[in-house]
Amino acid sequence: MKITSAEFVISNSDVAKCPDNKLPEYAFIGRSNVGKSSLINMLMQRKNLAKTSGRPGKTQLINHFIINDNWYLVDLPGYGYARVSKSAKKVFQKFITQYFAKREQLVSAFVLIDCRHEPQNMDLDFMRWMGENQIPFSIIFTKADKLKPNAITRNIEAYQQKMLETWDEMPLYFITSSGKSLGRDEVLEYIDTINKELSTS
Repeated sequence: MKITSAEFVISNSDVAKCPDNKLPEYAFIGRSNVGKSSLINMLMQRKNLAKTSGRPGKTQLINHFIINDNWYLVDLPGYGYARVSKSAKKVFQKFITQYFAKREQLVSAFVLIDCRHEPQNMDLDFMRWMGENQIPFSIIFTKADKLKPNAITRNIEAYQQKMLETWDEMPLYFITSSGKSLGRDEVLEYIDTINKELSTS
C-alpha cells in the first residue's frame, strides 16, 4: 500500500462523536511507553502526524486520521504507566471500552508490545479482554532495533508460550522498528488486503 494522504480528522472522548461514515477503522493501542506515536508516524511516513513525547501517556483521546481517503487509523490512549491520576485513567478506560464495544466500523485492532521485555501481565490481561469480547486484533512488537535478533525471537517465543496456556493459537503478529521502518510494508499490506476484501464483499 502506498500512502498518498494522511490527515487528522478529530479527537474526542465520546464514541458517539466519532466520524459518521462506514469507512473501515484500524485501532492502535498499547502500554503508554510502547512507542505508539513513533510507529504511526513511521507507517504513514510523516514526522509529526501523531504527537510524540518524552512523557508516556501523551495520547488522552480517541484520535482519528483518514488515510488515502478510504480508511481510518485510530490512535487510542495507552494503558499502564501514564502519569495521570487514577480518576483520569478510569475515564480513559471507560471510553476505550466503549470504543471497542460500540464502534461497528472497527475492522481490527493492533496491540503494541515492546519486544525488549518478557511477557507483561498488563499486556496479557488486555489481550485476554480483547479475546473474551471477540474483538479482532493482531500484535505489533515494537522497538526491534533495540535488541539482537536472537533476543527478539526468545522474547516473542516467551509470549507465545504464555498465550498458548489460554489461547488456541497465537494471534498474527508483526515485528517493527520505527527507527528503521522495519515491518512497515507488512503492516500496510495486511491492512490493504483486508480493505480489498471488504470492498468486494
